[in-house]
Amino acid sequence: MNIDYDKYEAVIGLEVHTQLLTNSKAYSSDSTEYGAMPNTNVSPISLGHPGTLPRFNKKAVEYAIRLGTALGCTITERNEFARKNYFYADLPKGYQITQDTTPICTGGSIVVKDKEGNPKTINLTRIHMEEDSGKSIHDQDPFNTLIDLNRAGVALLEIVTEPDFRSAEETYSYLTELRKLVRYLEISDGNMEEGSLRCDANISVRLKGTEKFGTKVEVKNMNSIRNVYRAIEHEIKRQIEALEAGETIYQETRNFDAVTGNTLVMRSKEDAHDYRYFPEPDLHPVMVKQAYVEEIRSTLPPLPSELLHKYQSELGLSEYDAANLTDNKGIALYFEELTNHTNNTKAAANWMMGAIKSHMNKMAINISQFPIKAERIAQLIKLIDDNKVSNSVAEQKLFPLMLTNTDSSPEDLAHEHNYIQESNTDALQEFVNMAIAKYPDKVAEYKSGKKGLIGLFMGEVMKLSKGKADPKLANKLVTEELEK
Repeated sequence: MNIDYDKYEAVIGLEVHTQLLTNSKAYSSDSTEYGAMPNTNVSPISLGHPGTLPRFNKKAVEYAIRLGTALGCTITERNEFARKNYFYADLPKGYQITQDTTPICTGGSIVVKDKEGNPKTINLTRIHMEEDSGKSIHDQDPFNTLIDLNRAGVALLEIVTEPDFRSAEETYSYLTELRKLVRYLEISDGNMEEGSLRCDANISVRLKGTEKFGTKVEVKNMNSIRNVYRAIEHEIKRQIEALEAGETIYQETRNFDAVTGNTLVMRSKEDAHDYRYFPEPDLHPVMVKQAYVEEIRSTLPPLPSELLHKYQSELGLSEYDAANLTDNKGIALYFEELTNHTNNTKAAANWMMGAIKSHMNKMAINISQFPIKAERIAQLIKLIDDNKVSNSVAEQKLFPLMLTNTDSSPEDLAHEHNYIQESNTDALQEFVNMAIAKYPDKVAEYKSGKKGLIGLFMGEVMKLSKGKADPKLANKLVTEELEK
């Protein structure tokens, strides 16, 4: 059967759960340490023992406000909590403490790239606070499911979008930007592989030009941004093929199998009334005053979207350079410091993405462990700009010295090791004359049209000067001499 897939469009909304980097859980003092022995970060409160009372973690509110203000959300003043009732083996209380009618953040948006690479705004519905469930482990025992309750009660934010996505590419861009943002804000490590960022996708398809949404299917169990992309691509194709075959799409929850790339039915989709929400009687509402919101807003770091715009519009960097520099908060802040000491922003960007990143990769370190201060790199750039050292000498000779001599300036190191290049015209002219005199036959060939031979003479000049000749000045003098 020939199917015209292009006559359909996908309608996608995402629900992202991000674990917060609080030291204790949302409603108890249990540790949130990742990788602890199973069922050791628990207490009577997180295990749901009768008579225990939850106590709210103030840090979770702060982190929710940090994210909400960064995304342009409206912050709710009166935050009430609810019990979302359903029985899972890894939810000891039999209910989850969450927010139902008063999510702490409403509205807001995030800009992504669409399928053609153009900017597109994705609107948010809400961000609410809740607690995580435990973890069910199915692959360690052939007959039993193992339960680890260390994660039960860890503070979460659920970020819900409007159904604004139209392709898997847009969801990939969104998750990449959202992960970058929570890392910049230092509210979550964003590691999908460790379960601290999890995504559920609601997917439907409809004929292009129609307003009515199709029946949505929720897809779960995607442990990487790449797998979210794969699952959505598969589900769009599956739904279109089902509709073309005259089949009915049912509202259901499906599981993504990363090995086969297929989605499989888990259960029919519950509606909100199936969860039996009702007010949490053991937690007072949390009141968030505007003054507190402004206090938190004042502590926000530079945001990746702001830096991306600044680097392109104010510093004149390419989109590629700007994206690379803002991909990691530490790199971006180091570059910010570097540009405070030099106006040569292109050279600064090249050093960041070249020698500095290369050294970090080689040594398996992050920027906080990089030994050279940004001011020293700016001094090295100035040495090059002042024609005191060449780019190659700076990168191959001085930079390695600076890694182990962090208290010395690059100029002092250059003088100490005799790397200051020769810019004296008279001295260079002597080297030029010697180089040309050495190859009289090549001079004749050059004059007959073989201009590429200038490299031979330049190599000889650099050799005679022991690499200290100013390349630009030497090239000029060689050219002038050969053209006589």
